[in-house]
Amino acid sequence: MGRDGYVPLFETKRAKGRIIYRFFSASIFVGIVLIWVYRASHIPSSRDDGRLGWIGMLGAELWFGLYWVLTQSQRWNRIYRYTFKDRLSQRYENELPGVDIFVCTADPIIEPPMVVINTVLSVMAYEYPSEKLSVYLSDDGGSDLTFYALLEASRFSKHWIPYCKKYKAEPRSPAAYFVSDPDQCDANHAKHLASIKKLYEDMERRIETAMKLGRISEEVKLEHKGFSQWDSYSSRRDHDTILQLLIDGRDPNSKDIKGCTLPTLVYLAREKRPQHHHNFKAGAMNALIRVSSEISNGPIILNVDCDMYSNNSDSIRDALCFFMDDEKGHEVAFVQFPQNFHNITKNDLYGSLLRVIGEVEFPGLDGHGGPFYIGTGCFHRRDTLCGRKFSSKARIEWKHKNDRKTAKIVDDLEESLKGLASCTYEKNTQWGNEMGLKYGCPVEDVITGLSIQCQGWKSVYFNPPRMGFLGIAATTLDQSLVQHKRWSEGDLQILLSKYSPAWYGLGRIHPGLLLGYLTYCLWAPNCLATLYYAIIPSLYLLRGMPLFPQVSCPWFLPFVYVVAVKYIYSFGEFLWSGGTALGWWNEQRIWLYKRTSSYLFAFVDTILRLLGFSDTGFIISAKVSEQEVSQRYEQEMMEFGSSSPMVTILSSLAMLNLFCFVGLVKKVVMTQVGIRVYETMALQILLCGVLVAINLPLYNAIFLRKDNGKMPSSVTFKSVSFALFACTCFTYLY
Repeated sequence: MGRDGYVPLFETKRAKGRIIYRFFSASIFVGIVLIWVYRASHIPSSRDDGRLGWIGMLGAELWFGLYWVLTQSQRWNRIYRYTFKDRLSQRYENELPGVDIFVCTADPIIEPPMVVINTVLSVMAYEYPSEKLSVYLSDDGGSDLTFYALLEASRFSKHWIPYCKKYKAEPRSPAAYFVSDPDQCDANHAKHLASIKKLYEDMERRIETAMKLGRISEEVKLEHKGFSQWDSYSSRRDHDTILQLLIDGRDPNSKDIKGCTLPTLVYLAREKRPQHHHNFKAGAMNALIRVSSEISNGPIILNVDCDMYSNNSDSIRDALCFFMDDEKGHEVAFVQFPQNFHNITKNDLYGSLLRVIGEVEFPGLDGHGGPFYIGTGCFHRRDTLCGRKFSSKARIEWKHKNDRKTAKIVDDLEESLKGLASCTYEKNTQWGNEMGLKYGCPVEDVITGLSIQCQGWKSVYFNPPRMGFLGIAATTLDQSLVQHKRWSEGDLQILLSKYSPAWYGLGRIHPGLLLGYLTYCLWAPNCLATLYYAIIPSLYLLRGMPLFPQVSCPWFLPFVYVVAVKYIYSFGEFLWSGGTALGWWNEQRIWLYKRTSSYLFAFVDTILRLLGFSDTGFIISAKVSEQEVSQRYEQEMMEFGSSSPMVTILSSLAMLNLFCFVGLVKKVVMTQVGIRVYETMALQILLCGVLVAINLPLYNAIFLRKDNGKMPSSVTFKSVSFALFACTCFTYLY
């Protein structure tokens, strides 16, 4: 118990070993400075001695060093949070606030309705008073198939929710629960489990049948008036607002099979017209904020992606421990849970989990005032999303915020609210600027969170032992690279916008948090230094021109120290975060692939956009894969079956390094100059060798594999041709 009888609802603990780590990082910085000094003081005098290559190396190492300094802001003050839900219940059980949950989907093919409704059912079944829960599905695909699936889910929820609460089921996504091998249960439970599973399978069969047909049967359409709203439907980009209250929590007849109140359930497909820009997910979220304010008006909003089901039924109560804390709760704008996935392979083939970011870097940001808003698994105060600035008086009187809007007849309510989701509602308003999520950026979540923090609010990062949310990770290399292109492109656009943390955040947020934002905003420009390091040293190796100090030179030591210690620490940090040794190696491979493809395209597209040659787009990540692809993913075989430009670049770089390494070996064998080469070019050989080793799965896909995940022959031809051309030109024309 604290002063004046204050008993906190959460505890904050600082990471151990902070002082030791600061001395350690200081030693690395000394090594980096010595490398800079060596580069600047040993520039060759002529072009024939590699002057241009040397100057480029200096530039790349300056960038790497400065970027490393930025990353330290996320490691110097890590904190970890722990909640006391029992205290919350004892103190506020009768004053718990209403919670509005937003689920967003955009395409019934890429994001199948069965995936969507499993997420919806999981959040409807939270261990929380149902009368205070409202779930809203935003369907930017405007699909009657998705609406039909949600209608089926609303009926199934009458059985599923009481089952979950009776047996304390976890997780509460039916699909995930049924494959999780529920604990041994008595005869009555087993009978109930079989019954509920049969209901789910019947529902799944009906939905899958409709999906295969690509339409809703006339018989089904007659069962619910909501299908009539598609009568004037033209296309997914040209239709009126479609709004349906499938379950009205205020209606005394909205009960489950046990007679308990059901959560409110709402379907919304906002109006779309070809002549109006719809602002992607940010526009959908803002429409949900407005519509929900007139139905349930919960002071707390949770938003999740359609594939990100709830894995922990107590997540709402965990978040409320931060919002409702008597001493610090009024400072908190949002509580961010990590983004985790249920289909990660043992060694995280594509580095999808971003393990170190979740276990180390975000706790470090939390120590400087809070993490970023990452777009899913985030609980918000409604008023901060609507533009409220922080003040010491920004406290919520929870007991006065539970009253919902006065009930209307459902049909009248639906009609009266459609205008809030129209294409023209936001015209000449501050929506998308001072209110709601920000427009004009592919990562609308990050820029919105930054704006909220710059208004004086703090955020909280909470990573409970039982993960709060689980989604679907990319199962192909191309999916992963496209996702990272969108993220890095959006972050770079933030850096170059009026909301850049470099000037917009200066003096408004903690300096450590500002540096943390810059770390991610500079993801894309990393491509330049990485590409240089992945190409030039290997080409100079082919020519026998050293770009690093000799083994016998004292300047060799700073290079060895920085490289060895940095990667040993990186390895240890990854293992401490719960990863495996092979997982760390996979992470290094994906790190290289992202920087030389995703980040490169993001950087180029951003520059072209600034010059007026391209527009920002939003790419939806696929949530399903072909069976063969899924099987190879589970066997941890990388998927190279795409002919995309990004895969072509990766293949070309890999072949270039292979040719350079083979050329070196040939020269050593034929001229017997091995000892002299190792003495003068040890670090260059090591670098080229590591690049070859890291690309072994790619060489396997080019030369050995016969399955559909192998490298397409067209990509192989292009990459081999490019690599041979580059090596030949550099060898004979330089």
